[in-house]
Parts: sequence; C-alpha cells; structure tokens
Amino acid sequence: MNDKNVKISVVPVQEDDYSAWLPYWLKYQQFYEVQLSEETTLETWRRFFDADSEMYCAVAKQGQVILGFVHYVFHGSTWSVNDYCYLEDLFVDENSRGKNTGKHLIEYVTHQARERQCGRLYWHTQEKNVTAQRLYNWVAEKPGVIEYRLPL
Repeated sequence: MNDKNVKISVVPVQEDDYSAWLPYWLKYQQFYEVQLSEETTLETWRRFFDADSEMYCAVAKQGQVILGFVHYVFHGSTWSVNDYCYLEDLFVDENSRGKNTGKHLIEYVTHQARERQCGRLYWHTQEKNVTAQRLYNWVAEKPGVIEYRLPL
C-alpha cells in the first residue's frame, strides 16, 4: 500500500521520534525568527517524557512518516476552577499543509483538553502568519486579545 493512501493519525511523540521531530522544530524556530539553544531543545524534549511535567508533544503521522507536531501545556488559571490548555507550538511540513493535518493536530489537543476537563484551550500566533490564521479562524474564535511581553 502506498503511504499517500494511509490515513493521517495523531499520536503522542515517542522518544525514538527525536531525529524526525528535530528538523521541524528547527524550521518552526526559523519561521518565528528565533534560535533556541541546544540546551533548551534537549530540555524541551526531556519534558515531553517527564511524568511530573505538564508539557506534551503529539505528532501527525502518515504511516511511519511524521508530518508535523503540536506542543501543549496544561496550567492553572485564576479565571477558572479547571486548568487551561495552552497550545504552544504547531508545525506542519510544507508539503502537508492544506490537507487538514494542522486541523487533526488541533483536534487531538482539543480531545486531550476535554479529557482533562479544561476550562479553555487557547493559542497565539504572529500577525504575519496568515496561512495558519486561515485554519485558526476556521476552528476557533479570535477573542481580540493583545499580548505584551517583558523580557526577563
């Protein structure tokens, strides 16, 4: 069977997926014009497998080929009794965009957030990321929040 006929699945990342995940993680950073240290990348990867961490990664696969990833974090909120789920990073291979791969990744996180009975699932993107915004406008509402950052 040809891999192109295989359905896309979204599954928790496995430790042996590192070499397939890393190029996408680097392309994601390149898009956002950041360069995280190798130490940060390795610590991020470690957290995905730490039972005491609330940081998770899932990957979209077609057969055994990884097409993209989503990183998400559960955290408390002063606005809710239940935790919130923050979809921190989403990346889909250029050749897999426009084929619902990103939507499948968001749906996976939505399911995880509902399982945890989260009060909210939310994420941010840059204004220049118009391609992703088409997907986000399709699957979620845009609340009009403006983010401010103070480097520490």
